[in-house]
Amino acid sequence: MTQRSRVLLLIPHLGGGGAERVTALLTSGLSAAKYEVHLGIVTRSCYPSPTLPVSVTVHRMGARRVRAASLPLLRLVWRVRPQMVLSGMAHLNFLVLLLRPLFPAQTRVVVRQNATVSADLDSGRLPAYTRLLYRVLYRAADRVVCQTPEMAADLAEHSRISRTAVEVLPNPIDLDAARSETNPRPWSGPGPHLLAIGRLSTEKGFDLLLEAFWSLRGKFPSADLSILGEGPIRPLLTEICRALQLETAVFLPGYVQHPEIYFQGATLFVLSSRQDGMPNVLLEAAAGGLPIAAFPSSPGVAALLRGKQGVWIAPDISPPALTDTLLGALDSLQPGQRFAHPWIEPFGMHRAIRGYEDLIDRTLAGRR
Repeated sequence: MTQRSRVLLLIPHLGGGGAERVTALLTSGLSAAKYEVHLGIVTRSCYPSPTLPVSVTVHRMGARRVRAASLPLLRLVWRVRPQMVLSGMAHLNFLVLLLRPLFPAQTRVVVRQNATVSADLDSGRLPAYTRLLYRVLYRAADRVVCQTPEMAADLAEHSRISRTAVEVLPNPIDLDAARSETNPRPWSGPGPHLLAIGRLSTEKGFDLLLEAFWSLRGKFPSADLSILGEGPIRPLLTEICRALQLETAVFLPGYVQHPEIYFQGATLFVLSSRQDGMPNVLLEAAAGGLPIAAFPSSPGVAALLRGKQGVWIAPDISPPALTDTLLGALDSLQPGQRFAHPWIEPFGMHRAIRGYEDLIDRTLAGRR
């Protein structure tokens, strides 16, 4: 019997974001016949954890935050002794690569980049030394995974790593779950019903969406908007709704573990991000057949969506541009209209997981 390769996936926590969903799907999807899969969860979380296969060994480190997890992480790596560590978010990637010289000698390290580096660096939200971390630490990775060619080129430019060390792999998406007939969210009123999903944070642009939605209601006074997610700018969004008198038209239900229950009955999915590498919620909404209105939140997103049927892209990232885009979409759509979005198929679980398994096998064999 062939010995299975031991793989340790790392994530700050499960639930609450796209990177966490990707890690959960990877953990569930990797072949139990080929790999002994371990999942390391670094911090405590208030979000419910998804159900994982019994073949997966889960390790909870319980750190207060990622930067305080050095010793628990080192202890875990030496206890499990994985052939490969796969880390899933930038700030955790930095810690893993910083500690790599202290790992067992044969441990391979692959990191997944979940944001466009230049956009992150230009946002002003990150410490000034982050640019140096990308340049110094990312070269210590055996491979770096990006979701689009545009993101890969951007990463290679700003981290000074070899382009041959960067792999472009699509995020795995559970197409069946997104397309399943579930009990729909009881949308009330005539609509149109707009849906947005994401962490309530500045980069997701929900403040811009609220301004655009307020303008939209001049033509569609019965329109409503549901924004699924939780995060630090909830008080700001609540205040904007109050100032614009949108309290009865905008709903903020918090984190929803299965957002696909909102797909049925939604008129239009809106991606309002100021910046976003390749958001899973966009892919899941497309898998569910929803019409899509979007900001060009990254070159990769714009390239994926441009010219596609059932997709409307704003010319720039501003409330007036989004208002015009939403109006154009709503004027064109028939009630309940759905689209096949065939471009979503490469993101399906089985095809995407095969790409990751091929990467793991090549990396463990020392090949690129």
